[in-house]
Amino acid sequence: MESQVRGGTRWKRFAVVMVPSVAATAAIGVALAQGALAASFSVSGQQFKVTADQLTGTGFAQYGAVDSGYTLDGKKTAHPVAVSAFKSASIKGLCQSVVTPDIPIIGSVSLILKAGGGDTPVEADNLYIDLDDLSADATFKNIDIGVAAGSASKGPGIKSGDTANPYGFAQQAESATLTGVKQTAWATTAGTFKLSGLKMSVSTGVKECY
Repeated sequence: MESQVRGGTRWKRFAVVMVPSVAATAAIGVALAQGALAASFSVSGQQFKVTADQLTGTGFAQYGAVDSGYTLDGKKTAHPVAVSAFKSASIKGLCQSVVTPDIPIIGSVSLILKAGGGDTPVEADNLYIDLDDLSADATFKNIDIGVAAGSASKGPGIKSGDTANPYGFAQQAESATLTGVKQTAWATTAGTFKLSGLKMSVSTGVKECY
């Protein structure tokens, strides 16, 4: 069974149509150590934007959760997210941008990371992406929609430390292929994240992947 989806996903609609995505963290200058990352963390007060030409993933699952963290002025806050999880993923043409606003004297500062633009894509294992907005063309193989999150067995399982209801709505598939990915996210964790052809730039002003 295959299912194709096109369009954007926001929190108020994600329980009806949830689509997987991919992101890189704001500090991926070095690859993450091999092995699943079990510890949860408080998210920063900055979202990041990500684009990818194509994501091919196996062992996919997606469920709802809440990320706790801080605003940029240090106040505690929480964000409802759709967590997309993959046992393994291959990403072509990855771009990530994050903007830090209102720095005294300098103004806004933008960080842009690019990888997987050549013949060797970005490779990730046990990948979890906490997102709240996404658009892409997506094709799923052998998809199950409406499975209980704690019973989803095709993906890597609910991430340790996630504030997620194991009896809540989820979907899973043997594999997923997304093209033309655009998304905003709060966090990403991975067991292994191999970034081929990594390029990073920091500049003043607002410069984003889209």
